[in-house]
Amino acid sequence: MKYEIRYKPAFACLFVTLEPGEQVTAEAGAMVSMDGGITMKTEFSGGFLPALMRHFFGGESLFVNVYRNTSNKRQTVILTQSMIGDIHRIDLSQGPICFQPGAYIAHTPGANMGVKWAGFASWFAGEGLFKLEFTGKGRVFYGCYGGIMEKQIAGEYIVDNSHLVAYTPGITMNIRMSGGLFGSLTSGEGLVNKLKGRGKVYLQSRSVDGLVGFLRPKCRV
Repeated sequence: MKYEIRYKPAFACLFVTLEPGEQVTAEAGAMVSMDGGITMKTEFSGGFLPALMRHFFGGESLFVNVYRNTSNKRQTVILTQSMIGDIHRIDLSQGPICFQPGAYIAHTPGANMGVKWAGFASWFAGEGLFKLEFTGKGRVFYGCYGGIMEKQIAGEYIVDNSHLVAYTPGITMNIRMSGGLFGSLTSGEGLVNKLKGRGKVYLQSRSVDGLVGFLRPKCRV
């Protein structure tokens, strides 16, 4: 299997070339196009019960699509995300990874999709009670709004809720006010996510909530 990410960084698309018999799994609705020798099969994401938890408590899709090359020559499927932004890859040989809702795009064989309890702090921040967690030895492709920043933390680190994309499982989160009561209400930051632990976090350079807040007054009639 070969892959190439084109049209970076604002309009990234993932081109996956499959040898005969190879397959790749992707989020429902991620396909742009595919060659005629590829077949698509729809499955529950991570199994029936994990898919239900992911959908009802994490705000994710209930299904994933498996694209398999059933021909005798190379075939290509093109995948993307609904947001404007970049696409990146994580190699699971470095360890498990948890994704915020909407970040996951696709994964290769060897990557195991599951769900992880995120806590009530995540739910209070509007990010769901469960996170999508990947373990194993495959690769996972994920997207973001804007560019992606990787940060190694050891201790505490403060992140705006809408900028967190992914993090390693050894990191815990807690929601708190960005400052005092008056400062939190007037600074425009409101609640922030206090991360604690040792590991990596992946942040997106733009905020979907910020975009919505910017456009809302301009859409009033």
